[in-house]
Amino acid sequence: MSGSAASGSAQASDTAAPPVVVKKYANRRLYNTEASTYVTLDDLAKMVRNGRDFVVYDAKSGDDITRSVLTQIIVEEESKGGQNLLPTAFLRQLIGYYGDNLQGLVPRYLEFAMASFGRQQDQMRRTMEHSIGGFMPFPNIDELGKQNMAMMERAMSLFVPFGRREETPAEVDTLKAEVEALRRELASLKGPKPGG
Repeated sequence: MSGSAASGSAQASDTAAPPVVVKKYANRRLYNTEASTYVTLDDLAKMVRNGRDFVVYDAKSGDDITRSVLTQIIVEEESKGGQNLLPTAFLRQLIGYYGDNLQGLVPRYLEFAMASFGRQQDQMRRTMEHSIGGFMPFPNIDELGKQNMAMMERAMSLFVPFGRREETPAEVDTLKAEVEALRRELASLKGPKPGG
């Protein structure tokens, strides 16, 4: 979580800074043109966590390969023990959307969902810092994260094309109830403002 906090403050300070240009050579080495040094995927992951933007170009063709390198970073992070963020069911669902008629909606939905999740985290963190000085009194904060992930997986399942979808009105009502329960839980975590 502290990485996210660092990311938020770093992003605010780096908004005007142009992205760092990284070149990838045929030998798979990555060269940071700003620092004039070779870097690793771990170095690029640290840049992301610190809110420093970068673009990666193939040194020979000049093609923008940033998306491919970011995907490699995710694969590296997922392969580390205890670092799994993406549930297997979610990955299977995501793969299923490639070539699907709803494929164009998925990136926008994921961007919106992650931006919303980030805002909720930042808002909750700020509220706790203001009211409790940064102390994390909620032992169930991991549980809240698990609930958010489960809700996201359920919401993604609503995008399954009609031929494969088996959602019933009761399941949709359950999803709405879960969303409302999470809203209430977030509201209770915010609590009253200090001095109010």
